[in-house]
This record gives sequence, structure tokens and C-alpha cells, in this order.
Amino acid sequence: MNDCIFCKIIAGEIPSRKKYEDDEIVIFEDIEPKANVHLLCVPKDHFAYLTELNDRRAEMLGRTFSKIASLAPSFGLEKGYRLIVNQGDDAGQTVKHLHIHIMGGQELPF
Repeated sequence: MNDCIFCKIIAGEIPSRKKYEDDEIVIFEDIEPKANVHLLCVPKDHFAYLTELNDRRAEMLGRTFSKIASLAPSFGLEKGYRLIVNQGDDAGQTVKHLHIHIMGGQELPF
């Protein structure tokens, strides 16, 4: 998508503080952190909503959650973390490209 900020980050057109990248995802620091550690995990495949999942995307998300779990200690999240996926305007989704917030590094209020 030409106007998608996350697609531009993935393409290297916009700089980011990347923490991890492979063929399917990129993980980088959120520019407006809401916790001591606040990362965004973004699939390289552009889609906005979980309703757009197909078998391929669902399998990719399964691998993504496993990757997040394996990387959590390297992000300083040994004591726990929260994953958030906002879906739609009422949930506060400001970028219409599916992404997972990875938050922790402190006790998080509910």
C-alpha cells in the first residue's frame, strides 16, 4: 500500500528502530511508547483486520506469536508482557495494517 506508514517502514523508506526482522515480520520500537518496553510487530503482508485472515495468514500469525515468545527475553520481558491487537476505529486502530503491540518492562495496569 503506497500510503501505509508500516509498509514504508518495511520497505526502508521511513527509518525505525528495528529489533528483529525476518521474511514475514518486522519488530520495531513504538514512537509513542506507553510502557517501558513498547514494540510493534508488523507482518510484511499488508492487511488490516483479522477478518482478512486466510490459511496462509493464519499460519503466519501462529509463527509470529511463537517468534514473539522466543524473543521476549531479549527484549527485557522476562517477567511478562502484554500483546494487544487493535481492530477498527472504536478500538483505537490508527494504522490500517495489522500489528501487534508488545508491551512490558514494568507492571502494567489492567
